[in-house]
Amino acid sequence: MEVIGLDHVYLSVSDLARSERFYDPVMQALGFRKGDKPIAGEPHAHYFNRVLQLTLRPARSAGPHDPYAPGLHHLCLQLATPADVDAAAGALRQLGVAATDPARYPEYNPDYYATFFSDPDGLRLELVSRTPYRDEVVKYWDRFTTFLNPWAEFKARRR
Repeated sequence: MEVIGLDHVYLSVSDLARSERFYDPVMQALGFRKGDKPIAGEPHAHYFNRVLQLTLRPARSAGPHDPYAPGLHHLCLQLATPADVDAAAGALRQLGVAATDPARYPEYNPDYYATFFSDPDGLRLELVSRTPYRDEVVKYWDRFTTFLNPWAEFKARRR
């Protein structure tokens, strides 16, 4: 058995109509489509592309998002290239979204390139370029033999 991808993520939002006004243009700019099928009698907004669905649903309690409370810290979507991150940040800014300047974050990986922004409930969102690190994980996956720190163990075996 192998998990082959992230299928869907549900985000509970304090005001569905307000969140849809934010997410509709953002998700459309990122190439998603939208469905509005209610679930269990409650309205939902389902944004989907070829590989992922992001659904908004009404929250059942009030309060701002706290990324350091138990639960979701932030949501990161992967784009193919740094140029895509640049284009997405530009598109977000044209929509009035306060996206950070795309930048490298070597503290994550030497070639980590991303932009960050927040939704109306304060949920931090990130767009990152696919890195060679991810490609190497795919390439060498079958050679990893340990659960904890497989990269270190694999590199030590290669010496």
